[in-house]
Amino acid sequence: MSSSDYRAVNRIKDILDFTTGIILLVVSLVLALYLVPNHIGEPPIMQNPMMSPRWLPNIVSWLMLAFSVLLILQGLLVADKNESDERKFIKGSLRRFVIMVIAFLVYVLFFETLGAILTGILATVLLFLAHPVRTWWVYGFAVAFPVGVTLLFVNVMNVPLPLMPY
Repeated sequence: MSSSDYRAVNRIKDILDFTTGIILLVVSLVLALYLVPNHIGEPPIMQNPMMSPRWLPNIVSWLMLAFSVLLILQGLLVADKNESDERKFIKGSLRRFVIMVIAFLVYVLFFETLGAILTGILATVLLFLAHPVRTWWVYGFAVAFPVGVTLLFVNVMNVPLPLMPY
């Protein structure tokens, strides 16, 4: 390597943020420019562009692109301080990992049969059990959050979701 290569590497202050930003930038570009336009169909007649199935994936892909650019800039401008970095991963216990996997499987496997609300409540309670949530009133969010998110998707965004098992 030449000395200019070393200077380019020295300009990157946090290699993890920079690399993650580059990967997310590539993924968001593929999503925004190829996957959404070519693989999400759009009805020929629409009254409102927000009713399009492409609307939410488009928003998500462009937001991913914007945040990946911010992450790249953070990797270039903010130095990685090993001793006091709040962004470092702290590995949890095997029990926590297993409960989180079970919550994911419950959500995926029972979504159609139990509906979005009951499955969301069950998965959220499992996630709260996996983490050290010991305050009883926080478990109220395990009911309020899935109900609120499901009703938002069904009533505001017009996304057809199975609400309850009938």
